[in-house]
Amino acid sequence: MTAPHAWRRATSDDVVALRDLERIASQTGLAHVFGDLPYPDDDVLARWTLLLDDPEVVVDVVEDEEGLVALAAHEGSTLRHLAVRPDHWNAGLGREGFMRAEAAGARRLWVLDDNRRARRLYESFGWAATGVTQECPWPPYPTEVEYAAADSPHPSA
Repeated sequence: MTAPHAWRRATSDDVVALRDLERIASQTGLAHVFGDLPYPDDDVLARWTLLLDDPEVVVDVVEDEEGLVALAAHEGSTLRHLAVRPDHWNAGLGREGFMRAEAAGARRLWVLDDNRRARRLYESFGWAATGVTQECPWPPYPTEVEYAAADSPHPSA
């Protein structure tokens, strides 16, 4: 196993880079879900601005000379976002980000039903779908599935 990467807390200066990282990860890993729909740049940028302003939300990132390569955002018992730049997939960053959120108390999350890569990662940690679903807020409004840690008896509460 490789040495852990250098994570740091994101700041408001990272808002555009967070949006851009989420865009490239989504367009690459979820093209089969979103197809050629335009990416909701302004809405995602506004969401990152709100998250960074929320004192309850922790957003950790890893960067290299080209910019952000990974992000993990969580609050309380919920993992909010996890993304890795595609040229860094399989480097352990998704696993590290997930473990950071879980160590901080994350016990539930929402993931696109068709995001098999992420679902395999969560299941490798013993997390499982709860059977609860909701509609994603972005067109074409695919289904999101709630996942919970094995030690979370009431994940939807």
